[in-house]
Amino acid sequence: MTTPKFINNKSVFHQELKKRVNQYFEERNKPQTGNFSLYFKAIFLCATYFTLCIHVIFFTPPVLFAIVECLLLGILTAAIGFNVMHDGSHGSFSKNKHINKIAAISMNFLGASSIMWSIKHNIIHHTYTNVDGVDDDIEAQPWLRLCKSQKRYKMHRFQHYYFWFLYTLLHILWIFKTDYDKYFKSKVGEVSIRKLTLKEHLGFWAAKIGYIIGMIIVPICVVGFVKWLVGFLIITMSAGLILSIVFQLAHTVEHTHFPLPVADTNKIENEWAIHQLETTANFATKNKWISWYVGGLNFQIEHHLFPKISHVHYPAISKIIRQTCIDFGIQYIEFPRMVHAIASHTSHLRNLGRAD
Repeated sequence: MTTPKFINNKSVFHQELKKRVNQYFEERNKPQTGNFSLYFKAIFLCATYFTLCIHVIFFTPPVLFAIVECLLLGILTAAIGFNVMHDGSHGSFSKNKHINKIAAISMNFLGASSIMWSIKHNIIHHTYTNVDGVDDDIEAQPWLRLCKSQKRYKMHRFQHYYFWFLYTLLHILWIFKTDYDKYFKSKVGEVSIRKLTLKEHLGFWAAKIGYIIGMIIVPICVVGFVKWLVGFLIITMSAGLILSIVFQLAHTVEHTHFPLPVADTNKIENEWAIHQLETTANFATKNKWISWYVGGLNFQIEHHLFPKISHVHYPAISKIIRQTCIDFGIQYIEFPRMVHAIASHTSHLRNLGRAD
């Protein structure tokens, strides 16, 4: 399909917003990339992850300890994705492009393809957020109906109950199915993607084969199939649930929009910056622990408007963006606590599960 276009991409609002945010960094002589606290966190998360992997596989602890360690590995998998891979893939982790690339490919060690993620997330999701048929992040048919333009099935009337289980499957499907679907079809959803280079083809297969050897074949040889399977399911299902919840709270909640392009012109009748504000929500921005763990993705508005700015700066620039929205009379969607956002997501699913 042909991707839609936005109208009026050079609005006064967007220009003023960029001016104010840039002024913040210039006045303080700050780089827009990560800082020491981010680098320390990245080293801590990655070192802890690999230490636990080695311990649970080669120094097999008692069952209860092994379960706890596998649960921690799932939590760390999501944390590395949020904090290291995500900033790296957007080029905001460091001023050094090589360090950004290293941070981005940390995803490969977690079972997913950094190449497919970059195309799906950076290019498509960040441009066409919540546009049904384009944004693959809101495509979960037939199991879930995430916006009104999607077909409703009878089972959707229960989706606000069973979504919890489905979300636990995200990481497993990511590892074994969705990356391969994109690779072999050369599509993200219905959108065709560019032809991969030879280096990217080799990188894709090296990442997948390396993960299969390191996280499947070696553990099975050391601890046996049953123990590996239990541990692997704990890791991937806990990571999948955390990743899904954080992703969904950013866009599929009450008050966010799901605009469609006009059929005749294939244009979205809004400018890109306003589109991002209407399709994105923040949550629990005053909770420092949540902000630390999810890599600032609870400041999703700031991230979508300025994806090349590291998440360590989101609390500061959120005040600028919020005030600019007030000045221009534009809605800034935010839930004060994470539990409020989860309740809103559940209500959103319940409403979509009912007959239109």
